[in-house]
Order: sequence, then structure tokens, then C-alpha cells
Amino acid sequence: MLSMYPACFFQENEGYSVVFPDLNWLATQGDTFEEAMEMAVDCLAGYLHTCQIDGDPIPKPSKLSDIDPKAVAKELDPESTIGEAFVNMVSVDVAAYAKEHFEKSVKKTLTIPAWLNKAALEQNINFSKVLQDALKAQLHLG
Repeated sequence: MLSMYPACFFQENEGYSVVFPDLNWLATQGDTFEEAMEMAVDCLAGYLHTCQIDGDPIPKPSKLSDIDPKAVAKELDPESTIGEAFVNMVSVDVAAYAKEHFEKSVKKTLTIPAWLNKAALEQNINFSKVLQDALKAQLHLG
């Protein structure tokens, strides 16, 4: 499912700052507009994914037309001089992004005695699951 939130983009001396007013002023930046947009997608995905995991409420996004980037800039820093500022919608499929970037599995090679391997294979043991469960228990991660 696609999640979309308006973000304020502020051109700085070096790159762009990005602020999501609807998400507790969540912010990121990039050296170019393209990098700032990539960082905004990553930032949005991480925030929404964390809310889902923690069971926190997810705020409704404002309409693009309801966000005034100059007002946002003044609220963040009343003394700032505002250069180029605009609002752009940032969208991400949180589940797909999390699967690719936050929950991606990594391959590990390990060694066990041959007799233990044979016994486990005879019992159709899922080695990955057993190792994950053991690591979670060892690290007290539930």
C-alpha cells in the first residue's frame, strides 16, 4: 500500500533540507534534489515502519495545498532567511521498502559437526529458524 506525505524542500547553500510537518517535523537532507528525495523516501519509510512495529498511531497526511513551506520555515527558525522552498509529495510502499531495506536477510556460513548436521536433517530442522531463535534468546530480543 502506498503512503504519501507532503514534505517541504528547502534549498540550502549546499543541497536541500526536507521536513515532514505532519510527522513531528521529521527531517532529512541531501546534497542534490535527487539525493534529498531518496533520503526523504528512506526517512518516511523508516518513520512509518517504526510506528507500525511500535503500535504508534500514524498521523493522517495533510493536503499538499494546505502546507505553506515559508510558514514551516518560519516556525522552525523565525530568524531564517528563506531561499527556494516548495512542497512535494513523497510516496513509498512501506511494506516493500521495509522488506528490501530493513528486513533483508543476510547469508551466514557456519560450521557444525557432521553428526549434528545428519541428526538435524533427519528431523527436517530449519537451520535458519533455529539459529535466529537461538540468537534472539541469547540477545534477549524475545
